[in-house]
Amino acid sequence: MANFLLELGTEELPASFVAGSVRQWQRLVPATLAEQSLTNDSIHVYATPRRLAVSIEGLPVKQSDREEEVKGPPAASAFKDGKPTKAAEGFAKKQGVEIDALEVRATDKGDFVFVLKKIPGRQTADILAELVPLWINKLEGKRFMRWADGELKFPRPIRSIVALFDDTVLPIALVSGSDTVKSDRISQGHRVLHPEPVSIPQAEGYVECLRGACVEVDRSQRKIQIQAQVEAAATKQGGYADITEDLLEEVTDLVEWPNAVVGKFDDEFLMLPPEVITTIIVTNQRYFPILKNPQFPELLPYFITISNGDPAKSAIIAAGNERVVRARLADGQFFYKADLAKPLEDYLPKLETVTFQEDLGTVREKVDRLCKIASLIVNQLQLTAEENLHIARAALLCKADLVTQMVYEFPELQGIMGQKYAFASGESEAVATAILEHYLPKGAGDNLPQTLTGQIVGIADKLDTLVSIFGLGMLPTGSSDPFALRRAANAIINIIWAAQLPVNLHQLLAEIVAEVTAERPQTPPELLSQLYEFFLQRIRTLLQEEKNVDYDLVNAVLGEDDPEYTERALRDLLDALERALFLQQIRNDKTLDLIYETVNRSTRLAAQGDLDKVELEPKVAVKPDLFQKSSEQAFYDAVVQLVPQTQLSKQTRNYQQLVDSLTEIAPTVSNFFDGAESVLVMDSDPEIKQNRLNLLGLLRNHARVLADFGAIVKS
Repeated sequence: MANFLLELGTEELPASFVAGSVRQWQRLVPATLAEQSLTNDSIHVYATPRRLAVSIEGLPVKQSDREEEVKGPPAASAFKDGKPTKAAEGFAKKQGVEIDALEVRATDKGDFVFVLKKIPGRQTADILAELVPLWINKLEGKRFMRWADGELKFPRPIRSIVALFDDTVLPIALVSGSDTVKSDRISQGHRVLHPEPVSIPQAEGYVECLRGACVEVDRSQRKIQIQAQVEAAATKQGGYADITEDLLEEVTDLVEWPNAVVGKFDDEFLMLPPEVITTIIVTNQRYFPILKNPQFPELLPYFITISNGDPAKSAIIAAGNERVVRARLADGQFFYKADLAKPLEDYLPKLETVTFQEDLGTVREKVDRLCKIASLIVNQLQLTAEENLHIARAALLCKADLVTQMVYEFPELQGIMGQKYAFASGESEAVATAILEHYLPKGAGDNLPQTLTGQIVGIADKLDTLVSIFGLGMLPTGSSDPFALRRAANAIINIIWAAQLPVNLHQLLAEIVAEVTAERPQTPPELLSQLYEFFLQRIRTLLQEEKNVDYDLVNAVLGEDDPEYTERALRDLLDALERALFLQQIRNDKTLDLIYETVNRSTRLAAQGDLDKVELEPKVAVKPDLFQKSSEQAFYDAVVQLVPQTQLSKQTRNYQQLVDSLTEIAPTVSNFFDGAESVLVMDSDPEIKQNRLNLLGLLRNHARVLADFGAIVKS
């Protein structure tokens, strides 16, 4: 067995590409080896800012010989009177075999000529030499570049290739115009701690060899070391390291030999909001803050840098970092004091100078629109006068911090500084918190707004963006959603679900679109239907992907080309969620099986009648004097008893009560179909046939209070 090592030496790679390339090679390398029938004991992918590497252990020296069956021309055209034709001769020549090796076999489409070829295995080293360029060229990422005058693309120029098959250099060359990089066994150590070239004797022992040159190529080990060093450094300062996963991941891909260095800033800067300090330290500088207590955001005047330099120079490195942080914090302090010089409301006029979108006017105009939408939601929910005042005030001020100096310099602090400045301006807690919360959630998995005021203003803001952008015809496509409209719609739905807000989205969208159309007559007439469809798609996706409801049960709740169901879902999102989760529950506990056959069969047959889908009263739809069998009367009596149960289920949304009632009458319905007194629904007498179809339609309609059983697939 043999080992293989590939290392690409590069100029400093973007941190985001390093982690992504590891994941890509972890998928690509095993897949391509399997295609070549090359087994192995293990594959390890390594990466640092200056190299990508893969180590493969336990490879065969040579591919195994294999047999391959190849189908040729029809036997009738390959042989005439038992003699081979030119078709047979051409096929044999193409496959590199003698005519005697051809076999005739019967297939579903007649007799055909086949040949069983024996393919000798190739040398593994030759195959690897062909795969390496493929592995390199298949890597994907943002902002690839060309260098020299060639066409080869990579995030940064490739400067060296190590390719070893055991202790032998595989001849590989990457050509980019006049620039050619050829493989050898020479790698590079740490830029500062080991600037001399490193000769790698053989494929085995690569990790240890590079560690000797002060390079930790194992990304997972580098990450563990960084976390341990940061935590130890924070403990030494009497605090707790504030380690976010995103920062830890990024820093892991910025260094080759991590070394934690502690820096300090002046205590006077602690008067700044903690979010300002952490934004400067974390977002701008990629440093780790130190907390006094892990449960609270109060900071100590220290930060931790992960240096890629010489540990012996830590004091110099710390001093340089401190100068940078001190300057940035001084800027933040200046912005903060300047912003506090006037109340938050005084920034509103300046919003008229900021464009929201070229065709939609300024941010100030957006604020006016979202204030109107917030008032529509307040009217729907019939909130108190005090709640209305808080929501109106928060809607008015929610964007004011965008034109403060702090948010201009640090856009990621929008909403956060709005809350701080609102408190400083004497605004109520409800208003200040809503200014912060109305941006939530900022992404998948993020927190939702927890206060009613924050929820209403957040929904209003996102609805304004959705309706306004849709009104311009700028709908998201499969690959493009520059205004994050899917995320906005998902957020609206999730807020409504989580907060149990009885928002009638169907009516709300209609009212907003009416306002937009009145202001902009050129608004496309299909805008409202597009928004309805868009929200239904998002509800469908969220139910399946986040709530884990089976696709057919989602279809049964939302309907497929069923206006009644789609409107019902948008009118009452809470009910749609409740019905979907309930259906999944009764499928999981097998209760659905007890009613599925009878209800689904009734639903399918009822479709051949003309009874509307909302009628529940048997005395209106069915004529008992047309009954010919006792099973019809029993079915009718059961549906009569079902009416009050269904009405109560509709009012209380207690769908278990409805399912219990449907379960109870299931034997009666089965007897109607298949019992001793069964009937032929499609009777030759049109009146009797319609009467029986109406009976089935009633059962369908009662079941439709929960779901469209015709859309449910049998478990």
